[in-house]
Amino acid sequence: MSSSPNTATEYIQHHLKHFTVTIYGEPGGFWSLNIDSIVLSIALGVLFIVPFSYCARAISVKKPGRFQLALEMLVEFIESQVQDTFSQRVNSVAALALTVFVWVFLMNFMDLIPVDLLPVIASNLGIHYFRPVPTADLNVTLGLAVFVFFAIYFYAIKFNGFFNWIKEVASEPFGIYLLPVNVLKHLIADLARPISLSLRLFGNIYAGEIIFILIALTPAYMQWLLAGAWLSLHLFVITIQAFIFMILTIVYIGLVKHTGEDH
Repeated sequence: MSSSPNTATEYIQHHLKHFTVTIYGEPGGFWSLNIDSIVLSIALGVLFIVPFSYCARAISVKKPGRFQLALEMLVEFIESQVQDTFSQRVNSVAALALTVFVWVFLMNFMDLIPVDLLPVIASNLGIHYFRPVPTADLNVTLGLAVFVFFAIYFYAIKFNGFFNWIKEVASEPFGIYLLPVNVLKHLIADLARPISLSLRLFGNIYAGEIIFILIALTPAYMQWLLAGAWLSLHLFVITIQAFIFMILTIVYIGLVKHTGEDH
């Protein structure tokens, strides 16, 4: 926990600042990159891909390991969610859902690491600011929202065909003569869903981060009790937020499937 001599306000402000590099314009402006969020997101993505890929290649039917059994349970659970939504197996959506769930969970899990650990390590490497929770960065959650937005359109075309999708966007729900209104309605609805999803994720993880920072400011004899109690609750929060992000991604993609063909 913290032993910093700074005031509480300075301590909180320090922990809420990113390691930022400005490409163009004013520091902290639109053309700035939060390097800590980017590096950790990529690192956690690799942490997901490498062991999962290794398990898939080394899969054993006769003597499955514990990791393989856990992974099979997770895959079966996610496939059941996809099948409940689509009334059939859609392997690409299941793979997408698995990736979303595990990646978001790993980024959320960084909120459970002691708040001073990674910033102190970064400080010893000459990095003054470092935020260790990617999903507490609105840029990351909005980036996920943009990905879901394009995934919705990709599957709308995949399931229904490009021309059928264009016809639906142009003519529903008010008829072809109100084409601009129809297009605007679809665009707003398709943007609102993933954006609300990203804001929900950001809000919950950011709130958890703030609480852990506030706990670090309490007297040492209280920190372990408060941190332990909040950690137990927040472990549930980060898991359920990853699940919600995954299940709503499946549902939003399922909403654009109008055919009964096997894809």
